[in-house]
Amino acid sequence: MYDSKTTRKLIRRYYSSCPYEIAASLRIHVRFDELPKSVRGLYSKTLGQRFIVISNGLTSEWQRFVCAHELGHAVLHPGTNYYFLTAQTLLVPGKYEREANRFACDLLTEGEVIRESEPLETFYSRCKIPREIIDKL
Repeated sequence: MYDSKTTRKLIRRYYSSCPYEIAASLRIHVRFDELPKSVRGLYSKTLGQRFIVISNGLTSEWQRFVCAHELGHAVLHPGTNYYFLTAQTLLVPGKYEREANRFACDLLTEGEVIRESEPLETFYSRCKIPREIIDKL
């Protein structure tokens, strides 16, 4: 079960909430490549090497979120490969996908403060969390 303390410990340990910097610190290789439209990104561990592959057809906002999401899989679900599929993640999220989304949102909103009377949707939007994810939280 996901606990937001996991995210805070990771941020304190690496002095960053940037998913790309944390991935590099954890020796997870991040690559951008052409992927099928239904696949935004994936996390894989092969022969002792860990990889996050992100679709190069996404906006920078989505690429950042996908990196954080896949980093969530690497941290929360080690040893298992997960695919960030549009159909699965956005329409029928499973337990692990919801945990990875929550991890990504916690990571990407770290250090930001909700302003007085600010709707949660506006806060997430200000933190550059993709709208489709905001609607599913």
